[in-house]
Parts: sequence; C-alpha cells; structure tokens
Amino acid sequence: MPELRSRFYALLEERETLPSRMVNGFIMVLILANVLAIVLESVRSIRLAHEAFFQGFETFSIAIFTIEYVLRVWVCTENPMYFSPVRGRLRYMVSFMAIVDLLAILPFYLSMFFTLDTRFLRVLRLLRVFKLTRHFQSLEILIQVLRMEGPVLGSALFVLLVLAVLAAGGIYVVEHDAQPEAFGSIPAALWWAIVTLTTVGYGDVVPQTDAGRFFALIITMLGVGMAALPAGIIAGGFTREMQKRREIYQTRVREALEDGVITLEEQEQLEHIRRQLGLDIEDAKAVTRAEFSVLSQLGQSKCPHCGKPLLVRGEREG
Repeated sequence: MPELRSRFYALLEERETLPSRMVNGFIMVLILANVLAIVLESVRSIRLAHEAFFQGFETFSIAIFTIEYVLRVWVCTENPMYFSPVRGRLRYMVSFMAIVDLLAILPFYLSMFFTLDTRFLRVLRLLRVFKLTRHFQSLEILIQVLRMEGPVLGSALFVLLVLAVLAAGGIYVVEHDAQPEAFGSIPAALWWAIVTLTTVGYGDVVPQTDAGRFFALIITMLGVGMAALPAGIIAGGFTREMQKRREIYQTRVREALEDGVITLEEQEQLEHIRRQLGLDIEDAKAVTRAEFSVLSQLGQSKCPHCGKPLLVRGEREG
C-alpha cells in the first residue's frame, strides 16, 4: 500500500515523468473544457439544444474531479508537510488548493440534497477555474503574493472605504437640494462615491452644481491614486517574491558548485527546483552564469581535481 501511494503521489504531484505530465495535462484540459461548457450552458438556446450532452459531461467531470480529490487526500502524507496519517490529511484538507478541489465538486453533491437555483449553481461551478492554479506556476505565485500582502491590501481597502463614506457625505451636502432623487441620503450618494473613487465613472449620476463639480474633481484625483495603490502593492509584492525565489535558486546553484562542477544529476535537480519556483529559463541561466563569474573572480574557475575550467555538463550543447 505505501508503494502504491507513493506511485500515485508521483503521478499527481511530481510531473517529471511522461505519465505524470499526461495525467496533469488531461486534468488541465478538463478544467478548461468545464469552464467553456459552463459559459455556453448559460445561453438558453445552446443549453436546450444540447442538454443531454451538458448533463453527461458534468457527470463525467464530477467523477474525475472526485477521484482526483480523494486520491490527493490519500497520497498527501507522502509530502513531509503532511506526514501524519490523520492530522496531516486534515491539514491538507484545509489548505487552499484542497479547498478549491472540494469546491469544484461540492455544488453537484449539494444539489442532490438541496434545491439550488441553477444560475447560482452555475456560478459555483465556475470556481473550478481556480484548479488551474496548481498547473500554472504564475497563478500560484500571484496567490502567494496576495497572501503575503493581505494585511497591506486590507489597509488600503479600508482607507478607500473611509474615503468613499466621506465622499458620499460631502456630495450629499452640496448636491442634496439640486438632485434629491440621486443624492437624497448618504447611502444613496455612496454609489456615486464608489464609482468615482475607483475611476469607473459609470455616469448614471453626475453633479450639477458648481460646488458639486469642484468636489467631484477633488474626489476623482484622489480616486486615481487610491485605485493605483493596490496595484502598486501587488506589483511590489510580486517583485519581492520573484527576487526571493531567485535567491533560493542561487543558493542551490552555489551548493551544486561546492565540488567545482555541476553534474548531470545536479543539473536535473536544479531544473526541477527551477520549475517548482516558477523561474524563467533565462533567469535561471543568468543566475548560473553569475555564480560562475563569481567563482572566476575568486580564482576558482578551474576544477580542483583535473585543473580544467569549470563547466556545466551539457552547457556547450545548449
């Protein structure tokens, strides 16, 4: 049983062998096909014309996703993070990707016991798109950045909310008499404040008085900065996360160069680490060249055993 569990873990998680790439590729295609099917199913004429196909495809997808979820919970103990048979599996089940996998199948099983609005059910099924996070490293990096920058983003959103309330109060004071139907209360004015601060500019409600327009000008300028603030936070966090991953890869390259040469086995290990970290091939090559340059400057550019220049085996062919 442990050997079988290890094989399934390699098949689902490692993605280094052809069978593993085929399995994960199939799941990725199935996820994309599900998203397309859900979108097309929302068109009434298409849904009525191909209702049997959509139902059959949904049943097939649920079967595959359920098997995948059960297998991932079973094999997760192969990961050192979840080595405990009970606590490890419970910890895995509350991880982000496990919750995403569960949400991908939960609406189907809920509909068997509860009467759910088909539109609501369809939207819940769209959550399956988040399963792609496991197959696209860039999405995993973005989620990691959002997790790290969560408190800062929360602070920025809180400031935006405070400004929206203040803007709603201000426009209510200056525009209440001119447009009582649009700015009759602060809650009613809050719609205008939010769309203005976020620079959406919906246009259904606009100030008519000179004071209201001047106030709107100030709020619009504040909104430009406030709308850019979360984007700047995410961009800065993304840059720091990529720099951290480059440093991790750089450390691994240094460790591989401790004996003066990077063997083919070490090169394969570095490639595996590069994929896990989501680094671009050119970035990885630049890090490796930089480490060779440092060794060269330190006078360690020759192998201590044979005296030949240091070289990553296979470098000349690449």
